[in-house]
Amino acid sequence: MDPKIFVIHENNDWTVHLQGRLEELNLPFELWHLDEGLLDLSGSPPIGVFYNRMSASSHTRNHRYAPELAGGVLAWLEHHGRTVINGSRALSLEISKVSQYLSLHEAGIETPRTLAAVGKNQVVEAAIKIGVENFITKHNRAGKGQGVQLFRSVEALQDYLHGPNYEEPIDGITLIQEYIQAPTPHIIRHEFIGGKFFYAVKVDTSEGFELCPADACSIEDAFCPADEAETAIKPKFEILTDYHCADMDRYEAFLNKNKIQVAGVESIRDASGNTYTYDVNTNTNYNSEAEAAVGKYGMLELAHYLHRILQKN
Repeated sequence: MDPKIFVIHENNDWTVHLQGRLEELNLPFELWHLDEGLLDLSGSPPIGVFYNRMSASSHTRNHRYAPELAGGVLAWLEHHGRTVINGSRALSLEISKVSQYLSLHEAGIETPRTLAAVGKNQVVEAAIKIGVENFITKHNRAGKGQGVQLFRSVEALQDYLHGPNYEEPIDGITLIQEYIQAPTPHIIRHEFIGGKFFYAVKVDTSEGFELCPADACSIEDAFCPADEAETAIKPKFEILTDYHCADMDRYEAFLNKNKIQVAGVESIRDASGNTYTYDVNTNTNYNSEAEAAVGKYGMLELAHYLHRILQKN
């Protein structure tokens, strides 16, 4: 069998654009949808390049154990010496913000002060201990802004924890994080392909914390920022054409050390000009309208990158 590009994922909507680019370039590829499957540990993987796009939010699409299955598949591939893009280490950071923040700290990258807690009483204790007036909650394994809520008092948090709208984290771990107030409602998302900076996107946050740039979002009863009706008046995503970032070298060093080749790294700046990095998306997506406005296309660049890696195998 000739070598192929194998794409490991669990969401067709987030893979269709890459599939289109691979077809456009006439590249040999195969999609591995790992919502369920069977892995023969005594067998050998096919020859090729394996690109992992497993998402931390898979459980919201009834694919609860897809990351665990992907973890086994990645370990199998790496055991046999296959070329893996965004391998086991990338997956471990994708599904744990605790691991993300510790790795970012190690790279000298500033993050908001964060506490992790299991159990509602411990979540309240963390909110008291963090000692700031405004704080947010997050799920440790999240994606799509899951569990992100802004609170202005411990009492409001207690009402939420014991109210009908409480959302249990899939891994039981809730993060309590200092809320960073930006002078204008936006964050910056830095896109990297092949471990190198590709472009930066200014994302309007005035509508809330769900910042997924994908053209197709499957979020029940929630605002989807890629919805054309919402973006018609004011674009939510704007690619910056003349952008410089003091953390860029640290970002690339962080990605290299953690063997992450493809990622979106999100940061926010406070009123004093301090920059905080708060999320690393190893299953990154791109917004087609923003890309068309500047003529830069993430999935096309990614397809070319995978082709270059395939040619080396």
